[in-house]
Amino acid sequence: MGHRMGIYSDGERPDSLFDKGSGREAIEVANIFPEHPVLAKEDWEKIVNYYVAQAPDTLTRVRNRVKIKNGLKHFSYKEAHHSLPPSLTTLVKILPENRGIVYGDTKPGINKLIFLNENLHKESELSFKTAPIHYAEKSDTLYLTTIGKNPFPNDRKDGDLQIIYKANRGMEYNKSKILVPDLKRPVSVAYGDITLNGMEDVVVCEFGNHTGQLSWFQNKGDNHYEKHVLRDAPGAIHSVITDLNHDGRPDIIALMSQGQEGLFYYENNGHEEKTPRGAPTFTEKQLLSFSPLNGSQYFELCDFNDDGHLDILYVCGDNADKTPILKEYHGVYIYLNDGHQNFSLTWFYPQNGAYKAIARDFDQDGDVDIASISFFPDYVETPEESFIYLENNGNMEFTPYSFPESTRGRWMVMDVGDMDGDGDLDIVLGSFVYFSPMGDTTGLGDKWMQEGPSVIVLENTITQ
Repeated sequence: MGHRMGIYSDGERPDSLFDKGSGREAIEVANIFPEHPVLAKEDWEKIVNYYVAQAPDTLTRVRNRVKIKNGLKHFSYKEAHHSLPPSLTTLVKILPENRGIVYGDTKPGINKLIFLNENLHKESELSFKTAPIHYAEKSDTLYLTTIGKNPFPNDRKDGDLQIIYKANRGMEYNKSKILVPDLKRPVSVAYGDITLNGMEDVVVCEFGNHTGQLSWFQNKGDNHYEKHVLRDAPGAIHSVITDLNHDGRPDIIALMSQGQEGLFYYENNGHEEKTPRGAPTFTEKQLLSFSPLNGSQYFELCDFNDDGHLDILYVCGDNADKTPILKEYHGVYIYLNDGHQNFSLTWFYPQNGAYKAIARDFDQDGDVDIASISFFPDYVETPEESFIYLENNGNMEFTPYSFPESTRGRWMVMDVGDMDGDGDLDIVLGSFVYFSPMGDTTGLGDKWMQEGPSVIVLENTITQ
């Protein structure tokens, strides 16, 4: 806090606060760390004394309050036959038409997309200069977002959105073109026809670190895009394009983390110009506000109570602090929509370090279940909460399940889809084990580094 107010222990701003290279300029321009104090020394001392007086002497250990049942009733565990230890999986995606899985892996100087066939054997790979973070297919073209040379917090503009294609029909993917360059640590993209002109636009969450942006890029045709900034702040982590208010115009909903955490609704007001390519304007409304301590990670829109209105599934659990502790408010939340874009908290499942949750009808009983992963579970008491399957029993009641092999990796990414074409939804998890969990006394970290799989599949057997 002191550094943000220009207060330094020896009176001089330390150079270590800044990124090396191009990221430094962005921090300096934004004046994140003022060279001189912006408040009086006496006022700063009052703030310090307040925190010292209010901070508890000890912290009560947080325990998961709901017993997790061991064993998934209709999922079969499978490991990919190809891994790149130590696993640093940055994305997983189930490919259409039962073609298998693609996953991204990044290591110093090595960034790859690995394609696995339906039997989870390696089929091919593509190499890149920067780390792949988001993958989409459109016809015979691949749309790949890369986060930059370093996936960890930074303010460099070395991420991009690019297309990968074939020079000639029938050949391997061997050509690429950057569509949107100079992105500041992008972590999520969404595609949709925001302008209603028949061309797909893109919303990009440039998370950055101290600086960043939430922007949408208007498709101007011929692979050219025009940038429109929605929110000039770091921490944009996930977005969805949908017509939330049913007025026929696509809106944007985005989750912001970092300082001002919350869910923001950008209502599409329509075009400024009476032309097919006119850019619409947006009105920002904050749907939900969260504590800056939450560590917001992900959200989805889903109709949980079958009333025709999209509700919010919200996940918080980023615990990558220098001294992480378990937090009782980490977990999975459901906020119900009253039909007028007012959302109220209706259900909460405590899951230490929750990172992502996907709501689907996995057991095909007509209601929505939830698959959730944690990147920071309680490794001592409940390591199995690294993956939780929440079976919907009706009336907003869910039963949690996990599986015996849930501790085989440290799950950071997840995707859902019908991988084998049998009519039910399978789950794919990717493991990221660049470092062992702080304070890990279980030995899991060492096992992950040596033999943990990059990707595992939970094959849904409900239709078999």
